Amino acid sequence: MADVREALMNGRNSKGARVRRPLSPHLQIYRPQITSTLSIMHRIAGVGLAVGTLLFVWWLTAAANSDAAFALAAGFMGSPIGWLLIAGWTLALWYHFCNGIRHLLWDAGRGFELGDVRASGKFVVGAALVLTVLTLIAGVAAR
Repeated sequence: MADVREALMNGRNSKGARVRRPLSPHLQIYRPQITSTLSIMHRIAGVGLAVGTLLFVWWLTAAANSDAAFALAAGFMGSPIGWLLIAGWTLALWYHFCNGIRHLLWDAGRGFELGDVRASGKFVVGAALVLTVLTLIAGVAAR
């Protein structure tokens, strides 16, 4: 029995000439664009927010339980790994927030021109980084 996938790879272009093509467009065909990259980052940030929120709930629960439980949680969150997780959670929070505002503008029908899409994407990334750094500096200053 012949492989059906091979037959599906054959097609015709708009001029009628025979061409070989993949079954469906995939990463072989498309190269990453700023919109697709930022969309993937938005989803990753959402997962990061969920994980970070679980750690935050653990910290709050430890604070409500006992001094020993809070000391354990605070010790972990004060470690280099804890600071890295806090920084990642803060970055995910600001990125998701800024990109959410961008999507609200899109919902209002604004910013669909290619130049606007690129500019707003770069702005979202820059704003998220700046807001993350400012938040971490404020957090350290408040200690």
